[in-house]
Amino acid sequence: MTLQQLMYAITTADEKSINKTAQKFFVSQPAISDAIKDLEDEIGIIIFDRSNRGVTTTAEGADFIVYARQVVAQYDLLKERYIDKEHKEKFGVSTQHYTFAVKSYIELISNFGTDKYEYSIYEGKTSEVINDVRTFRSEIGVIHLDEYNHSFIQKYLKYNNLEYHKLFDCKVYAYLSSEHPLANAKKVTESDLEPYPCLTFNQGEEDPIYLAEEPISMFERKKNIKVNDRGTMLNMMIGLNGYTLCSGIICEELNGTGYRAVPYESREKTSIVYVVREGSTLSDLGQKYIENLRAYG
Repeated sequence: MTLQQLMYAITTADEKSINKTAQKFFVSQPAISDAIKDLEDEIGIIIFDRSNRGVTTTAEGADFIVYARQVVAQYDLLKERYIDKEHKEKFGVSTQHYTFAVKSYIELISNFGTDKYEYSIYEGKTSEVINDVRTFRSEIGVIHLDEYNHSFIQKYLKYNNLEYHKLFDCKVYAYLSSEHPLANAKKVTESDLEPYPCLTFNQGEEDPIYLAEEPISMFERKKNIKVNDRGTMLNMMIGLNGYTLCSGIICEELNGTGYRAVPYESREKTSIVYVVREGSTLSDLGQKYIENLRAYG
């Protein structure tokens, strides 16, 4: 097993094409096919199913690719530190759809600059956030915990050799347009919100409800609309008088002044936590980013 074989396998898994892998590495397609076949023979599993439509990763292959990414990521870290010292240090973060997490990242970049560092931030589904940390794509993941999902998330993280640390606790708020009929209310109840569409982030049909970004009780609503990104959700708030339940942390610098967070009358509480690999030590950038996040608690 060679590092080159691992890189071929990872790229093929990402591109779903041996031909595209060959193009990226400037070698022939048969050379890639032979290298992957030799790797499969050595480790005793089939990594890819091949067909006229391309290649797909098998169940065993997907598990292997996770470990292969970790090996290559560690090699890249060693290479950058001891060989390519002029290269920039990388720092990646993955987060649920939190404007304050993005604002904290902006503050980090403003503080450290871009001369010595290469930054990456990914905003997506809960499973993607967790997987990004697991596969070394990101050093830190930002998600929420509540009384409903706590047990599941804890087991899910443990299974993936990850751990979480609390950033802060927060109450539940209804987040809606400043033109919404309830925008100026001192507080809102479930019955107040019933006539309006409830907006939630789509986590995928295969992912359990415990990976939802919103309190699970929201999914009992009769009018529920799933969206894929924060921009669409904000548009739905304006166009349909929709709402979502959130932490109440508003960053007007990024989202604008056209939205309100109104206290939601509920005993539910939520915590914002950050996820890292088990036993890992945060980089200097990671420590500063966590410090920025805590300032919003």
